[in-house]
Amino acid sequence: MNKKTVPARSEISPEDRWNLSKLYSSFEEWNAAFEQWKQMLPLMTGFQNRLGESADTLADFLETEVKWDMEEERLASYCMLRISEDLENQEAQKYHFMLMSFATQASAQLNFIREEILAVPEELWPQWLENNRLKPFSVAIAKILRTRPHALSQNEERILALSSQSGQTAHDAFEALTDGDFRFGTLPYEGVETELSQSTFSVFLNSPDRTTRENAYRRFYAEFEQHKNTLAALYAGSVSRDIFAARARHYDTALEAALFGKDVPASVYRNLIDEVNRGLPVLHRYYRLRKKLLKLDELRHYDVYVPLVSEVKMKHTYEEAVELVCKALQPLGDEYVSILKNGLLNGWVDRYENKGKRSGAFSAGTFTSDPYILMNYKDDVLRDVFTLIHESGHSMHSYYCSRSNPFQHYDYTIFEAETASTFNEQLLAEYLKKTESDPKVKAYVIGKQIDDMIATLFRQTMFAEFELICHETAEQGGALTLDFFRSTYRKLLEKYFGPEMIFEEESDLECLRIPHFYRAYYVFQYATGISAAVALAKGVLSGDSGKRDRYFTFLKTGGSLFPIESLKQAGIDMTQPQPVREAVAYFEELLNEFETFF
Repeated sequence: MNKKTVPARSEISPEDRWNLSKLYSSFEEWNAAFEQWKQMLPLMTGFQNRLGESADTLADFLETEVKWDMEEERLASYCMLRISEDLENQEAQKYHFMLMSFATQASAQLNFIREEILAVPEELWPQWLENNRLKPFSVAIAKILRTRPHALSQNEERILALSSQSGQTAHDAFEALTDGDFRFGTLPYEGVETELSQSTFSVFLNSPDRTTRENAYRRFYAEFEQHKNTLAALYAGSVSRDIFAARARHYDTALEAALFGKDVPASVYRNLIDEVNRGLPVLHRYYRLRKKLLKLDELRHYDVYVPLVSEVKMKHTYEEAVELVCKALQPLGDEYVSILKNGLLNGWVDRYENKGKRSGAFSAGTFTSDPYILMNYKDDVLRDVFTLIHESGHSMHSYYCSRSNPFQHYDYTIFEAETASTFNEQLLAEYLKKTESDPKVKAYVIGKQIDDMIATLFRQTMFAEFELICHETAEQGGALTLDFFRSTYRKLLEKYFGPEMIFEEESDLECLRIPHFYRAYYVFQYATGISAAVALAKGVLSGDSGKRDRYFTFLKTGGSLFPIESLKQAGIDMTQPQPVREAVAYFEELLNEFETFF
């Protein structure tokens, strides 16, 4: 029996790799640019104590800062991409370390910028912003000025800056413990003794063999059981840090502090939780169906991830996958499809697995380069076509933003990011359901949509609700103990999964293993993103050219507007409950359709 081997990076054809020449042709060229960039620092620091002199002086600085930031983005992106294509690339790691080391030093020397801009008397700004050289920076300046109520004195800012690194201790310790020190051992998987790890846990839970799933589940959480008190203390410390940082800057709550930078009202967060809670009966109906289709007397927590429809083996070469992606995205028009097709076939994508390459997929580019995509494409896995169209959504979003805005506000937030990518997946799913005659393919596509909605809308909202309860309890003087975390999380598990689910004693330990909890109030954006994407996809697929045009307005907005206003350009108002309500209704539509196959 022939064993499939993974090729070395050098064995990958040039046409199957991304073309990074729009960044740099080599590390020799990168190093020359790096040395020139370093020489800009004295020019930058020379503006210290001068930004308030005049509008022209501030414009001189901001124009210089754009050149500095643009080159830093290019330098960092090239290193990151070269490391991603081969994690063992010592040269790339060396230059990345050099860049990060110098950038850290430079950041410390440039921490005067925000303080000096905020020190400009408010009455001067109307006149200053009439200066033609400052007008291109009006959005960036406005975003700084709105932070004035939360700005501190120079000494206070210094103290917070000094404490920022120690504030990462809980997160760093969590990662070191769970990714470095935990040992889960090995278990048999399809007849082979296989290591159980953070990354392979999901593989075990997807096994059709229930004994394999149960053994992996119990072995996995046994390790968390051994360290539960430490993990609880780390998360409590992280929450305390969030509250400290919020109160230090005069925010009423940690939620308000987390959302302020994006100008997202707290009501958006709470509306999400309320609307998803109202939709839980249909989620419970899904779990009743899952129990029935798996022919189980009891549905257990380790039974919720095994696919109800197995992966469909549909062979698509990479080029065929690009054709399929383009056909699915045709409702967006010829220009969008033509730009994307040319990019996917000519240098945007690093297509296939090679030794040392980062797993998974991502989209990443810069203002001046292509929006590159890393793939590990396999031609017999339909899910990889969905991955390609997902990352294409990110890349085209970046493509339009970088060509519709100046550098200083071309980038968009995570609140918007998942909308464009998930939108593209919706179009592919709908295309396949209309064009494929094989019922198994249709069932697989609908099942995937259901799984994605559960993972992104329902599960992330449950996480968001847990975060809110923990922070509000601490803000009101409550104690964040291990028992509190576990009892709170168990109640949420029971509420979201419903009466069909039988939980294990260790099931609530899940609350101690979610890395995103150390980035407070982050996960809710996945749920709002898919809610917006569902509404936008329906609008575009309806054939309404006005809705398509509004979607393109959204794609081109970048950072010129805050995310709520950006989505309003597309006709989606996330301050209202309707988008989330419609997403829940869409999940019910999918479930109705899925049930017809059984």
